[in-house]
Amino acid sequence: MESPTTESPTGESPTSGSPTRESPTRESPTRESTDMEVPSAPRGDLALRMVAMPSDTNPAGDIFGGWIMALMDLAAGTAAAARAKGRNATAAVSHLSFLRPVHVGDVVCVYTEVIRVGRTSMSLAVEAWALPRGLGERHKVTAAEFVMVAVDENGKPRPVPPA
Repeated sequence: MESPTTESPTGESPTSGSPTRESPTRESPTRESTDMEVPSAPRGDLALRMVAMPSDTNPAGDIFGGWIMALMDLAAGTAAAARAKGRNATAAVSHLSFLRPVHVGDVVCVYTEVIRVGRTSMSLAVEAWALPRGLGERHKVTAAEFVMVAVDENGKPRPVPPA
């Protein structure tokens, strides 16, 4: 099994009292166009990569959606920790869409992008893409928006520092 790899998210923005957009030229990660056009490239930076294993399957033999969501949460937490320069906690997940099944042996890559920063929290676009058995063309399998809150050593919200 491959170990997770991380890279810091990109984008800079001041963190004044009101939320700011980190990536103003891109739309929400889960709001596909009405004709269901699927992007050909992932949004954001690679935050985690794992191989889907037999132990990660549901009764139908596909990879369990909860496993993919857990990977996405890990990736969002890693990216948020880099942006917040410290500990953070998942506050909410919205617009979660399972778009295609993932199969045993697929390489699942999770990409993150900070899209908004508030005083103590940030929103991240998170996408999971699968590379079938490490070969062929990758395809987007899951997308969501995660809200992460920067917390101090006591678990209380703290300000997100400027980028």
